[in-house]
Amino acid sequence: MDERSVVTAYRRLSSTYDRFFGPVFEQGRQVAVHKMNCQAGDRVLEVGVGTGLSLEHYPDGVEVVGIDVSPDMLEHARQRVNGNADRITLQVMDGQATEYPDASFDKVVAMYVVSVAPDPKKLVEEMKRVCKPGGEIFIVNHFSQKGPMAKLERLASPLSKLVGFRPSFPIDDFLAMADLDVVESVPVNAFGYWTFIHARNR
Repeated sequence: MDERSVVTAYRRLSSTYDRFFGPVFEQGRQVAVHKMNCQAGDRVLEVGVGTGLSLEHYPDGVEVVGIDVSPDMLEHARQRVNGNADRITLQVMDGQATEYPDASFDKVVAMYVVSVAPDPKKLVEEMKRVCKPGGEIFIVNHFSQKGPMAKLERLASPLSKLVGFRPSFPIDDFLAMADLDVVESVPVNAFGYWTFIHARNR
């Protein structure tokens, strides 16, 4: 799965994404922003902001920079900025290679993104780079299950280019690769099929 495949997949999904994935993923968004405990003056980077469904959950006084590789998804996100253009900025940008200096943000979050990225390791390394030392990193994502579901996920792997994410994505492999200082990890959304991860940036 490469960047072009991701952009193409989300061009197809952009007009229907909110209808199908908005309700399914909403609890995870709410949990993530609540546990981020954003304070006035915080500067937050949301990697893979998509259609901006999370933007309404950030409190006033918090500067949010949302980036996404899909221009089509961001067109929908811009409609959600409304009167908050003074504190919410949206840009087309690859989360694996951002244009921000080191230690630019207090908190960095990626919701439903790491299994979409062509190179998840590079994505997480970039999140750590732009996060301040001692700052916080947050991830919400689907990770592979054990048992019968794992077999189904492996069978679905060849469809990754079409659906825009990796169905088979073991959490143990991800955590070993990401080298995160994990503070908390809890299941979210229906059946706990997704995981919220809170980590401290070393």
